[in-house]
Amino acid sequence: MNDEQPPKSLTLRQMLQSVLAGALGVQSAKNRMRDFSHGKPSHFILLGLGFTLLFVLVLLGVVKLVLYLVAL
Repeated sequence: MNDEQPPKSLTLRQMLQSVLAGALGVQSAKNRMRDFSHGKPSHFILLGLGFTLLFVLVLLGVVKLVLYLVAL
């Protein structure tokens, strides 16, 4: 019998944590190695694009709110 198990894929939570840690520049070497060995690049690309879009939209919202409050 072969006791080797197929590599586990990452959960959505683990991928989100990796994307956020990568965006902040605080990703640990252990998690980075886990991501490269078990993660799919397409998942990280999509999550990274989604995070970037959300970040830009939040910044735009904050700027519009500040400009609105200043105009009062």
